[in-house]
Amino acid sequence: MKAVLDTCVIYPTVMREMLLGAAELGHFTPIWSARILEEWARAARKLGPEGEAQARAEIALTQSHWPKAERPPAPGLEQRLWLPDSADIHVLATAVAASADTIVTLNAKDFPKNILAEEDLTRHDPDSLLHTFWQTDPEGLTTIATRVLAEANRLSGTQWTLRALMKKARLPRLGKALTT
Repeated sequence: MKAVLDTCVIYPTVMREMLLGAAELGHFTPIWSARILEEWARAARKLGPEGEAQARAEIALTQSHWPKAERPPAPGLEQRLWLPDSADIHVLATAVAASADTIVTLNAKDFPKNILAEEDLTRHDPDSLLHTFWQTDPEGLTTIATRVLAEANRLSGTQWTLRALMKKARLPRLGKALTT
């Protein structure tokens, strides 16, 4: 399965690490565009001047780890597409140009399923998608989650529990599955 990752699921670190961890396990092939990555860097500015610099470093690492994930825009494609929020058309265009199967986003209202279906695409929220992967590969997802938890604890100096971290990362269903 080829999945375009919207900025809103890449920018939160824990969510991104869980999704890309699942991709490393072979559950899907991640796809994004240069514009999606640029939106990540711009969104990180809200953290202050060091936020954007850190995001750009993480983007560079992500690009080096996933060199085939970035897809160029297809000329003229955006002009024929429509979404409720025109600022999201580039995500749909990336999915169409890459012959993706799905768009992973938290933004359901701006990616209506009927419009995506016209382009042979589906939409998944990251929690449901990761939970589905957990159902078929609980050991693999648990390993990824344990690694993400250790890094979150190291970076924050806090002792998160797995379930609390996943809940904070907007992955409550996965967090519950991982801890039951």
